[in-house]
Amino acid sequence: MGMASTAASSLLVSQKLFHRGHSRIGLGSSIPGFSSLELSCRFSGSWNSGQLAAHIIWNSKPHLKNARYLPSSIFSCANRTSEPSVSADSSHTEGAAAGKSFYCKNMLGVNYFQFLLLIYFLLPVVFTQERVVVLVIGEGAREHALCCALQRSPSSSAVFCAPGNAGISEAGDATCVSDLNIADSSAVISFCHECGIGLVVVGPEAPLVAGLTNDLVKAGILTFGPTIEAAALEGSKDFMKSLCNKYNIPTAKYKTFTDPSAAKKYINEEGAPIVVKADGLADGKGAIVAMTLEEAYEAIDLILVMGGFGSAGSKVIVEEYLEGEEASFHALVDGENAIAMETSQDHKRVGDGDTGPNTGGMGAYSPAPILTLELQSFVMESIILPIVKGMAVEGRKFVGSGLPKMIECNVRFGDPECQVLMARLESDLTQVLLAACKGELRGVTLEWAPEFAMVVVMASKGYPVASASGTVIRNLEAAEAVAPSVKILHAGTTFDSDGNFVAGRGRALGVTAKGRNLEEARQRAYQAVETINWPGGFCRHDIGWRALPKNQFTEKSG
Repeated sequence: MGMASTAASSLLVSQKLFHRGHSRIGLGSSIPGFSSLELSCRFSGSWNSGQLAAHIIWNSKPHLKNARYLPSSIFSCANRTSEPSVSADSSHTEGAAAGKSFYCKNMLGVNYFQFLLLIYFLLPVVFTQERVVVLVIGEGAREHALCCALQRSPSSSAVFCAPGNAGISEAGDATCVSDLNIADSSAVISFCHECGIGLVVVGPEAPLVAGLTNDLVKAGILTFGPTIEAAALEGSKDFMKSLCNKYNIPTAKYKTFTDPSAAKKYINEEGAPIVVKADGLADGKGAIVAMTLEEAYEAIDLILVMGGFGSAGSKVIVEEYLEGEEASFHALVDGENAIAMETSQDHKRVGDGDTGPNTGGMGAYSPAPILTLELQSFVMESIILPIVKGMAVEGRKFVGSGLPKMIECNVRFGDPECQVLMARLESDLTQVLLAACKGELRGVTLEWAPEFAMVVVMASKGYPVASASGTVIRNLEAAEAVAPSVKILHAGTTFDSDGNFVAGRGRALGVTAKGRNLEEARQRAYQAVETINWPGGFCRHDIGWRALPKNQFTEKSG
């Protein structure tokens, strides 16, 4: 049907419905994938009375969630300086019809014919929203969480994960491509072309620092994650510190050294406690908090003399020790714009009460009460936005998820913070990440579930110093069944010859749960931990201790 004949038909329909005060028209036949019975628009009220309700109804399951993102601004009209007053309400029931109502009042300057045409021609745009095949790069619990969020996204038609892990594959949260070498950019590019990948999401920092994003973008593949130039924010702590100094971004006092003697002399002048960090990537273990001068000297020898962190330790940063709580604040960045994500707080030390060596993270929760609205605003204005602007000025535009912690900056979703953030995210993650890749984050807002979320990390005994691999993990299905909100995210798991899950070295599971409050989320997470049968594993028993009453930790859970 051509534009003119469609308009004529719509005019006849509009004359009937507005004069009679109530009507319904089928719209599905004009939208691919719908029949007239699957999508329709019912009008009630009267234009002449100054109030009209348009209730859009559909039964197509793939589009149920799109109701939540149908913008009120679709009723903006040409040559108008302001939009009509529109309020919207949406709801849906699984397997049943869903709908969204628009109540338009006093739309002066817009006749009912224009109103009907706006609905008729703009709904197909909304419901045929871009759907893409997504590839997640990585194999940890962070990537498992991203796969889950992308899988439930209305804009994802399929999700792959390379290399992925046994838990992701077994749960059906993504199609794992275990034989794809993510260190080989040409192999990744070939896979993307063969499978029609429309978006790549890079989870871990190593491929970013190696330049995977550069190669994918050069091949015309939209990629969420910074280039090698921008990834220097995490790939070199010395670079990050220099950037902070140059653009007056708050950070701890520091000096960089390559000579062990010079470093020790500076430490002696500054005193202890003090922090010694390997300059490069060290799997979250490169920061040593030295409480005495002797510990600081040992850290210098470990990094610079014995080469304990390999090339990552070619330089050390000796940094002022900061008292207080450490909290994580993620932001999505498109090179020029940044939008804040929800707050979270992780637990880096391996032992209860924040004791023992640093790890990649033993648990986290969201939201974090310590990050008040006032503090969040300060972080955005004083840290995140200056970093984004500074990187742009330096010719290193940053696209991805940034994680400033006042004392360091990550260039990807934090692990385990990502697990609790993805558990609470209600927005269409695919659309948000596509907007970031295209430089279109301005005006984007994120929706979050009101519940609290907690993740308790389980690792192989001996982690992070020396842990065994190959130990059998049982009862995971029973653990997920303890509460509807429990989800077990896998990191280093594989299958043995009998089909049992076995752990690799280090962190293996992220036991995640949501609750009406932090206490309930914690209770559910630890109930699931207790159900898991893994003699070769351990966890911290006090995740959330800073935000919860101390009497909750008088007895260990798990």
